[in-house]
Amino acid sequence: MERLLITGAAGQLGRVMRKKLAPLAKTIRLSDRAPLDPPAENEECTQCDLADASAVNELVAGCDAIVHLGGISVERPFSEILDANILGLYNLYEAARAHHQPRILFASTNHTIGYYPQSERLGPDAPYRPDGLYGVSKCFGEALARMYFDKFGQETALLRIGSCVPEPVNYRMLSTWLSHDDFVSLTEAVFRAPVLGCPVIWGASANDAGWWDNSHIGWLGWRPKDNAEVFRDKLAANTPKPQPSDSLVRYQGGAFVDDPIFEE
Repeated sequence: MERLLITGAAGQLGRVMRKKLAPLAKTIRLSDRAPLDPPAENEECTQCDLADASAVNELVAGCDAIVHLGGISVERPFSEILDANILGLYNLYEAARAHHQPRILFASTNHTIGYYPQSERLGPDAPYRPDGLYGVSKCFGEALARMYFDKFGQETALLRIGSCVPEPVNYRMLSTWLSHDDFVSLTEAVFRAPVLGCPVIWGASANDAGWWDNSHIGWLGWRPKDNAEVFRDKLAANTPKPQPSDSLVRYQGGAFVDDPIFEE
């Protein structure tokens, strides 16, 4: 690719992918509402609020593909979620429509289905059961992306990220963990595919304790290589096991189901 846009590049995952996705394009355009570190030789840095339609339009211009990590990623007051995850995403899709529809990898979340019990194995068609307003905003995002595909042909990978961190830090993550390297290989597969469409993809590595079925995307050629099971003994040695009544071991969304609705 000539130019890849990564939004949310100042966030925890964005900072990692800024380096790991650099080989995918001649130029990496980085964006966040927060300040960014100075650009490397093949980087462009733009401070941009996703709620600003004009700024987002300029941000997307000239890009061949987008990894959309931007927005609110935890439970927050609805006004913040509204601006970043709902209005901001609409602005991104309108900008993409105006600029030749670059393919998008949309960072959705497992919190779209957080109220399912951990005893259930889910495919891509499981009805939404969001565990908070953040999860609701990602349900909106998936629906918006699907509409733009059906109406305009805008291709998007709807990636329901589990826990994309260096290693699992609690027992739930033995099921939800997505390694950084598996995220990179998935991103490569998404942008390599001749035809993508608008598939739901469960963002998890090849975990023995996994709950999510990705068999429907075999055609994509993505084969995650990492497995959270290698961390089980370390976790057991350092982390007390939760009680059976704890949300962390009852619900797929874990502790997010306990988060309050923030008052404005």
